[in-house]
Amino acid sequence: MQAAGSFSFPKARRLTRASEYERVKRDGFTQRGKLLTLSVVPVESSGPCRAGFVTSRRVGGAAIRNRVRRRLREIVRQHQHNLREGFWIVLVARKDAATAGYHALEHEWLRLARRASILL
Repeated sequence: MQAAGSFSFPKARRLTRASEYERVKRDGFTQRGKLLTLSVVPVESSGPCRAGFVTSRRVGGAAIRNRVRRRLREIVRQHQHNLREGFWIVLVARKDAATAGYHALEHEWLRLARRASILL
């Protein structure tokens, strides 16, 4: 069992099934930014916030997509204790995310999360 203040981001905290992504897309609401699109759906009694990450081929080659995905995962991991419980979120990287730095992505994530009212 992980400590309450732990900053790990295990697979249990991520969305892994296509059906989970579909539910967020179908039932959730979306906030769009220049670098990211944030989709959020409230889920009854789901416990801690769970996150999924999407980087399409439009973003770039495999190495670029993986770098963007790692950065997004790290940003959510760093801020996971500031997220309200009972939500599933999907972060979709837009084309400009490939050339954006870590801090630009983090700023965009915080702005979209505040607008979606999922930050404490």
